[in-house]
Order: sequence, then structure tokens, then C-alpha cells
Amino acid sequence: MRWWIGPLFALAALSEQPQHIAVFRSGEGGYHTYRIPAIVRTQTGVLLAFCEGRRNSRADTGDIDLLLKRSQDGGRSWSQPIIVADFGTDTVGNPAPVVDRKTGVIWLLLTRNPGQDTEQQILNRTSSGTRTVWVTYSKDGGLSWAKPQEITPAVKKPGWTWYATGPGNGIQLRSGRIVIACDHNRGGVEERYSHVIYSDDHGASWKLGGSVGPKCNESTVAELPDGGLVLNMRSYHGKNRRAVSYSRDGGLNWTEPVLDETLIEPVCQASLIRWGKRELLFSNPASTKRENMVVRLSRDGGKTWMFSKTVYPGPAAYSNLVELAGGWVGLLYERGTESPYEEIRFARFPISWLKAQTASPK
Repeated sequence: MRWWIGPLFALAALSEQPQHIAVFRSGEGGYHTYRIPAIVRTQTGVLLAFCEGRRNSRADTGDIDLLLKRSQDGGRSWSQPIIVADFGTDTVGNPAPVVDRKTGVIWLLLTRNPGQDTEQQILNRTSSGTRTVWVTYSKDGGLSWAKPQEITPAVKKPGWTWYATGPGNGIQLRSGRIVIACDHNRGGVEERYSHVIYSDDHGASWKLGGSVGPKCNESTVAELPDGGLVLNMRSYHGKNRRAVSYSRDGGLNWTEPVLDETLIEPVCQASLIRWGKRELLFSNPASTKRENMVVRLSRDGGKTWMFSKTVYPGPAAYSNLVELAGGWVGLLYERGTESPYEEIRFARFPISWLKAQTASPK
């Protein structure tokens, strides 16, 4: 029976390779492009995959709606799209969802601006409007959503111009506090800052937390085993490395940002989540170009990254990680063959595949 050993090992190795499932394909469903993925897993195990549906072009401005698809089988198949927010021809996006462990409510933070206004016009204060911050929620596993309510006065200072929630999942601390990573501009292009907003009353009200910068942008937050927070940020320091900051008071104050020399980036969004009790998972295009989607694992709060694997070597950009049942990991990410923005795919793989010892990706 020894002749079976080789095929059995081959089958086991094949079963551990990432499985890739297309969720949104640009050009389908009446939208020119789908971008900016975010994902959470509900208390009943349903996966909710959010994104921006850009009606007429790939541009960050214009008629953009916020959509989601649901999966009840761990990401192997997905529902028809559900429109979460559509403000006519306005731009709606930057999904930042989080599940409240106590109530089961799914909260979704998002931003809005007039569709004709570009980011540069908003930065220059020559736009017809500005970026506003909104929140909606679902109590039925993402099937239906409350009418979005504006919370801008509570979480955006008067002198700020550009503003973005997430994009990507928020978190709930052991204390019950809900924390959403965000970013903003305080004037010109160079005055980029990351910050957080939070709720201590299960989403009933939202407050502004601390800021980090300048030269920091789209951010992602995780709670460390000791109760501290780590904010991992898109960086404009000219080094193609992620910036990192820490908080000991639930996000009210942050340390000065430092660059993580391991986390190479092309200046792009990334995802950071806690895995289990003590580990962190991180995903981003690990290159100076938007390509080579990599997932990494840290066992010391992000000080070092022990394991790393390439999930997709081709063009890739934004991503969001999620913990699945049974020791599996999910990754919702942008990818394509000629461009990173051709589709949004879901990759699922066992944590054992990531932890298998291989050379780190360049």
C-alpha cells in the first residue's frame, strides 16, 4: 500500500491551498467597477462582503453606491447583491462594518460627498460640498438596513476637509467599546492623518478618538493581548513602508508613528485583525507596486512577522481579512490580470497553510 503515500500527501497539500471565489466582477450588475472591499462574520456565521459599486467609471468620484453580498457557507457561494446605501448621484462608500458581540447588531460606518466633487476640490475647499460621515445598521444578518444617519458633527472637526472611514472592519474591545479606524486631512494634500472614532453605548452615539500623523492615511486597528491597541497605517513618508502607532487608553491617545521595515507597501490600504487570543494577521500588496497580495502572521503584537505567504502574485490592491470557523482564514481583496480593479475575490485557506514554513515573499 506504500504507493498511496505520495498521492495522499499531494491531495492534502492541494486541499490546503487558497480557494478563490469571484464575488464582484467589474462591468456586471449595472456597475462599471467594484472597489473598496470590507468583510465581517456575523454571530451566526454569515459572511457579509461590502464594496463600492461605481456606476459609470473607475474613478473615486461620481455616482457610487454601497453594496453587499452574503455567504452562508463560509464564502464558497454568494448571494445576489443588496444595496445598503444609495444617495442618487452622490458618492457613498468607504465601508467600515463591525459586529456588536452583545447585541448582534451589525454597524456600518460610511462616508458621502456630492458626486461631482473630486478629492482635490474637497482638499482645496473649492467643492460644492464636503465629506460627511454616516452610520447605518442591520438587525437581521445584513438582509435589511436602517436609513443612514449623519454623525459628522460628532466625529469630524470643522477644519478638516477630506475624511474616510476604514475602509475595512472595525473592532469591539473587551470593554465593549467599538472602534473604527479612519483618516482625514487638515488642509492641503500633505496634512494627512489617521484617527479613530468609537462608541461606548453599542452604536447609539459616536465620538472622536485620537489622531496620528502627519503623512498617515487609511488605517486598520486591532486589540493586542494586553488590552492595548495598534493602528497600522498607509504611509506617505516616502519609504514604501507601513506606519504603526500604539494606544494604551482605548484609542484616545497614540504614540508617534514608526515605520515597520518588514511591511513593504506601494502606498495602499491594508488589513489587520487579531487571530485567536495572541496572534495578528496582516494583508496587503507587498511590493512597491499594487501587486503580490500577501498575508502575514505575528505572535508578538506585530513586532515581528514570523510567517508570510503570497495569496495572489498578480495585480492586487485593497483587502480585508476575516476569521472563519474551523481554523480557516478569509480574505476579500481586489485583483485582476491587467489591473487590480477587475474584480473582488474571496480567498479562503486554513491557518495551517499560512504557518507552513516557507521563504518569505520579497
